Amino acid sequence: MITDCATADGTKRFSKRHEGKLFRPFDDLFVSAIGLGTYLGDHNDRDDQLYEESIELILNQGCNLIDTAINYRCMHSERNIGKVLKQLIDKKKIRRDEIVICTKGGFIPFDGHPPENIREYFDENFVKAGLCRLEDIAAGCHCLEPRYIENQILKSLQNLGLETIDLYYLHNPETQLEKISSEEFETKLEKAFEALEKAVSEKKIVRYGLATWNGLRQSNQLSLEKCFQIAEKVGGSRHHLKAIQLPFNLAMIEAYGEPIQQIRSEKVSPLEAAQRLKLAVFSSASILQGKILGSLPSSLQGQFPDSKTDAQRALQFVLSTPGITAALVGMKRKGHVQENLQCLTFPILPPSGFRSLFAG
Repeated sequence: MITDCATADGTKRFSKRHEGKLFRPFDDLFVSAIGLGTYLGDHNDRDDQLYEESIELILNQGCNLIDTAINYRCMHSERNIGKVLKQLIDKKKIRRDEIVICTKGGFIPFDGHPPENIREYFDENFVKAGLCRLEDIAAGCHCLEPRYIENQILKSLQNLGLETIDLYYLHNPETQLEKISSEEFETKLEKAFEALEKAVSEKKIVRYGLATWNGLRQSNQLSLEKCFQIAEKVGGSRHHLKAIQLPFNLAMIEAYGEPIQQIRSEKVSPLEAAQRLKLAVFSSASILQGKILGSLPSSLQGQFPDSKTDAQRALQFVLSTPGITAALVGMKRKGHVQENLQCLTFPILPPSGFRSLFAG
């Protein structure tokens, strides 16, 4: 097991070793403004090898932020990360305190590969184990019960080979709203936060957050202010809710442009709400899995003259957005790593320049 966790001194050391690349503060850490996402791909040896090569490359080229989830690729992504971390730490190429590892729990994960009988797998591994009841499951795949979350943290630690996870997200908690009322959801979230604060006290995680898809970009979903208040109720003023994750890219700009959150009776955008609550924001789907490439407006080329490709322009757009801490992007090919991480050396737009993109 790899001991320790990311620290202020360690991440600062890493950033100085990669001087000239863009790092930003997150809580008491420094994180590269681009992080590796590990969602896409199959649960096979070929993609394992591709990810392991990419993980080693990003760590060597100035990226110290890695994002995953226990259900990604049937746990393969977490295991690939753990394998490479151990190899590089053993070779003294990196130190554990330099690297920020983020993972998530909430969706029912498969172990290695999809089971032949999903219901039997679920009953055996979760219901009979006393982690949850069938009625606790939303959308046939999602659970936030405290015992379940505690179990998932332990399994992620095992997969990653770590003593401590730097940032642990509840994964798409809004999925529960398909089954229960807002009032019931708040009670469930409070109990989940209690489990997360307990995990912090046990040094299994350092801090926690909410990773969402629709939850913070649709007005009838999550209230960020209410989630923050629940964290304060559970953990007091020194609670450990520190971050949110949401999709943000050139085709999905709701987090910046839509006043769908409310802070003290004032309607604000999700990014503004997060800033007021002092929560870091990590963007997922930063290039929308490549779907927006090849269709960007020509005006962006003038705004981002350093970028040579649509992927770089799309990333520069996200990195220039006020309130975004880091852009997460899936990279399991070396060429994509090299292309995308070049953006860490490009200047970002000033706030006035970013606002001009929306003028007229």
